[in-house]
Amino acid sequence: MNQNPFSNAGDTAVASAANDLRAAANDFAKTTSEQAANVKDRAVETANALKASAVHKAEQLKVVATEKATHVKEVAQQQWDETRVRAREIHVTAEDYIRQNPTKAVLGALGVGFLIGLIVRR
Repeated sequence: MNQNPFSNAGDTAVASAANDLRAAANDFAKTTSEQAANVKDRAVETANALKASAVHKAEQLKVVATEKATHVKEVAQQQWDETRVRAREIHVTAEDYIRQNPTKAVLGALGVGFLIGLIVRR
């Protein structure tokens, strides 16, 4: 049998290269795994920070909305009170006018009623 003296040396070199390649692949896998874990941790931290920020903003908006709603309610109540006072004043003024001028009031009411009747018929 013919044995090639370089055959063992070639096999050894190939085995050594394969071992080096395996070691490099393991190092690459370990490094990649560590980097992926770091990216995941940063993503979780960022998500938590965004969540905290959103919660804080929502609380601020709630406070502002509550203040605005209270202000609107106060203004509406004030306007309602003023309207009621004006309505009472108009009512009193109308009663005084009718008592002082009953004929004019009755004729005016008849005229308004007649006009409304004409409008409704059409």
